[in-house]
Amino acid sequence: MEYLGVSSAQNIQALSALLSNQQEEDDDDYTNVSPYAMMGPGNIGPPPKKDKEVPPVYVKKNSKDVWSEEEVAEGPLYDDVTDPRPQPEYEILLQQSVGTEDVFLGLSRKDPSSMCCEAMLVKIKLPDSKASDVTLDVKEKFLDLRTPKYKLGLHLPHPVFHQEGKAQFFSEREELQVTLLMNRPLDAVNMQ
Repeated sequence: MEYLGVSSAQNIQALSALLSNQQEEDDDDYTNVSPYAMMGPGNIGPPPKKDKEVPPVYVKKNSKDVWSEEEVAEGPLYDDVTDPRPQPEYEILLQQSVGTEDVFLGLSRKDPSSMCCEAMLVKIKLPDSKASDVTLDVKEKFLDLRTPKYKLGLHLPHPVFHQEGKAQFFSEREELQVTLLMNRPLDAVNMQ
């Protein structure tokens, strides 16, 4: 019995013909190319089936869906590309309510990590602005600030209670401070 190895191009072509069950058409472009250069891993086995391609716009997955994820544009939620106003400088600080019993005695399970923080302080520098010029809209995970000179669309690092925050404008520093209570799930660390 003869040993069938895959060392020759003829054996590879014979294996491809057995697996594909179709006749391959010879192209004139490959007459001067060696058989090894024409064969690759994609040539073994049956050719892939070509289904009718339907554009994703016409595919309706669920009759209750208003739009699909492909139709929603990527990027910030309230970003307006045509708005030339610059983004002001801002800083996000996380805050804890800590007493002496927490610091010295360790009676609560609080530690300095961000998992034990209860509030978020957002400091926004607004030079040449007045408190009456500021329009502020806070959602659960987004802060939208607009003034005649600045705009800020800020995705917050943690969800917040958007109805329970407070904002304070300091005219002497030209700074807006927004304090937001963080919406933390109750677990072993965040026992409030």
